[in-house]
Amino acid sequence: MTSSYARPRPQEVARVTSEAAELLEVLWGRASTAPVSASQLRVLFILEHHEGINLRTLADALGSTPPSTSRLCDRLQAVGFVERRPGATSRRELRLYLSRRGRAFLVDLRSRRERALQSVLEHMPAAQRTALLEGLAAFCAAAAQEIHEDDIADARTA
Repeated sequence: MTSSYARPRPQEVARVTSEAAELLEVLWGRASTAPVSASQLRVLFILEHHEGINLRTLADALGSTPPSTSRLCDRLQAVGFVERRPGATSRRELRLYLSRRGRAFLVDLRSRRERALQSVLEHMPAAQRTALLEGLAAFCAAAAQEIHEDDIADARTA
């Protein structure tokens, strides 16, 4: 990179971050997500943090339609990763939960992904790993804040 690291412009950092994200996708692709697709994996991640949501809420979170989301959940239920249970107040409403097998899959997937990353990070000098860790922690905090603010704004307009 030809620019100075002392005062990188946001667009330059965005470009390098985007490149890093693409490389992460390649590394993570090697740590296969089989037997689930990328869309199904998103469902698992959402259910991990919002267990017991209904299909409509899940569809909204995915930016999808309830029928498409239902088909995703059908396939996840068929491999034993998702369970549908009747709601507490309405027996007609189904709530979605990760199964024990679904949780085990996510633990294993994360472990494989971390091993792939660790292999790359071992080639970096310790000082650069420290700087990366500090930068990523700040990035995660800023991204979480922005996502949270967007959620609040969405709730106000709903």
